[in-house]
Amino acid sequence: MMKLKWLGHSCFRVECGDFALVLDPFEPGSVPGCKEIRETAGGVLCSHQHHDHNYIAGVTLKEGENPFHVEALDSFHDDCQGAKRGPNRIHILEAGGVRVAHFGDIGCMPSPAQLERLQNLDAVMIPVGGFYTVGPQEAKAIVDAIHSRVVIPMHYRSESFGFDVLGTVEDFLALCGKVRRAEGDTLEITPGMEPEVVVLAYAGS
Repeated sequence: MMKLKWLGHSCFRVECGDFALVLDPFEPGSVPGCKEIRETAGGVLCSHQHHDHNYIAGVTLKEGENPFHVEALDSFHDDCQGAKRGPNRIHILEAGGVRVAHFGDIGCMPSPAQLERLQNLDAVMIPVGGFYTVGPQEAKAIVDAIHSRVVIPMHYRSESFGFDVLGTVEDFLALCGKVRRAEGDTLEITPGMEPEVVVLAYAGS
């Protein structure tokens, strides 16, 4: 079992047992409406080196036995081989009998070989707001291609947080089947969960 906690934007805390990783922490003030990242964890993973995804200073590191197997897939932040916005890295995390993937600021469909590595995930965290990343239709195409059980949208705006140029989550949800709006910011991922899209609540808004 893993526990995923949404810290806003594309930042998540992923826990298995007593060990945690923080993915894509953002610099203070870099994302409108999102509160400062102040976490203690065993490690930090960043999909790329933009200031709203690479603020490792927001995480105090502590030692511990790391149960995670991490696989990194190099991709692009745009649909033109990184010419506009550079590289991006997808992280696949495996621990506690489940596999999840964090897509960072993916801007294009992964390669056929990468899609093969991403098959049958228990959960995926994927941007849906467009402009800087894939938009609703592209995100849905990726999700359909990899057959993830649980889909958690990220990197979008609401009335209280996010960049003005991003779309809301609603356009993505309109393309999806079963949708659940969680009351909190945390979701436990266990083997064999029912397929659904889960919109986590942002505790800072």
